[in-house]
Amino acid sequence: MTSMDQGELLTVGQVAERYSVTVRTLHHYDEIGLLQPSERSAAGYRLYSRADLDRLRDIVVYRRLGFQLEEIATVLDTPGVATSHLIRQRALVMSRLDELRELVSAIDRALEKEMTNQEMSDQDLRDLFGGGFFDEYAAEAENRWGQTPQWQQGAGRTSRYGKADWLAIKQETDELMRAFADAAAAGPADSPAAMEAAEQHRRHIEQWFYDLDHAFHAQLGELTATDERYAAQYEAVRPGLAAYVRDAIVANAARHG
Repeated sequence: MTSMDQGELLTVGQVAERYSVTVRTLHHYDEIGLLQPSERSAAGYRLYSRADLDRLRDIVVYRRLGFQLEEIATVLDTPGVATSHLIRQRALVMSRLDELRELVSAIDRALEKEMTNQEMSDQDLRDLFGGGFFDEYAAEAENRWGQTPQWQQGAGRTSRYGKADWLAIKQETDELMRAFADAAAAGPADSPAAMEAAEQHRRHIEQWFYDLDHAFHAQLGELTATDERYAAQYEAVRPGLAAYVRDAIVANAARHG
């Protein structure tokens, strides 16, 4: 964060500009009591002190670690709690690193096949997307939706995909996951960032698999939070993300009528 003089006070707009947070986020933190500015101007505007900005720094760190706002309030206001939370979060991050290393190896193998013009096998796709991609999930999806127009359209499209297509799908999927996680760190599920991530998610499915209107997308979003296997993919990125994604998709569907 940019340094400031000990006695300097910043407005909410100055804090947002200097410290890469949104004004809406700062207002939200104030409303829930997580970060309340020490002073107000004569006109009632929020004014943030150096101590306020130190607390904001800690909030940003904990949010990046995946803490919920309620947890952050407990950590910051209760001495001795932070250590146990950080130990738990470190273990989660290390497990995520192991998963990412395996994913890098799968991508490397896919790239090797792409450069040598080899076909990707079902096992290659399992490695790239996870063990259930062509097994349990695919079998259940076909059982649920195999007779629907969406399934038929998706099957027709994916049957023509080569290695480069699947790598592009995987890259976009990871980018969408990060967009949802970043939105969750910054604000509620009906925020512009969250709904934009939801709209990009819908367009991703529509581009690569089948036509998808907002009403059907909202139904798919419900699976994200209620099916433990789907939810686990989001929870591995950020605790509570599955329900957040569901709510963002529903909010995006609502704003599109």
